[in-house]
Amino acid sequence: MDDLQLRRAIEGFLAEDIGSGDITTSAIFTADQQGEAVFIAKETFVAAGLATVAAKVFITRNPAITVRDTMADGATAVPGDILLRADGPVCDLLQAERVALNLAQRLCGIATHTAKFVAAVAPLPVRIVDTRKTTPGLRGLEKYAVRVGGGHNHRFNLADGILIKDNHIAACGSITAAVHRARRHAPHTLKVEVEAETLDQVRECLACGVEIILLDNMTPARIAEAVALAGGRALLEASGGVTLANVREIAATGVDIISSGALTHSAPAVDISMRLAVGG
Repeated sequence: MDDLQLRRAIEGFLAEDIGSGDITTSAIFTADQQGEAVFIAKETFVAAGLATVAAKVFITRNPAITVRDTMADGATAVPGDILLRADGPVCDLLQAERVALNLAQRLCGIATHTAKFVAAVAPLPVRIVDTRKTTPGLRGLEKYAVRVGGGHNHRFNLADGILIKDNHIAACGSITAAVHRARRHAPHTLKVEVEAETLDQVRECLACGVEIILLDNMTPARIAEAVALAGGRALLEASGGVTLANVREIAATGVDIISSGALTHSAPAVDISMRLAVGG
């Protein structure tokens, strides 16, 4: 994560949440009152973004806030665990609370969900990979959480690689034509990945020398046929309809990569609460 971009994003999140001012907190507390905020786990999950994101929300709100005892990324939290402690002005602690909690709950949820997929395929030699199906504005954070959970990242954005999909193929008339155009205009440093829905399309990809073939919405049996057909001549990525219930069956076909938008778009937020103690 880029620290400057993260800070700007957090500033925007805080401005959205606080608006023109926290009228409740301002009415109840004075600006000089100090306190301690504690994040507590209410369920078991994989920790992600507590020191790297949630803590920075408090510090961005007020650099005078000190954050300590943050749980490390990748650690397993159980109910009752202390995830972080933040000390500083009560008003600032309360005004940072919701943004810090929202981000921590979201990132821990994604890391936990990803870890389940990774565990489901272990120890098979396959990568669990995310997609661009992320929350607008949170892609960098959500892809970070995938890595914390043991997964890997696909393209961050459209500039990261060539991925020729069904609409590109339809517009060009064939995979061969689409690959030819892509190679003619794209830098030689970029690999070409093509989405294939049938074994005939896999054959066409192989004939074109495509480096990566995305097997879209194929059954495990059909994926196994594609693996045999490719014979190691291209990396094979299985995508579409991947769930915890079928991911191991897909991995057992010998495919190299399994990508799933569910890692980010369907990960449930974990349960974290904040307890505040106000000084005398």
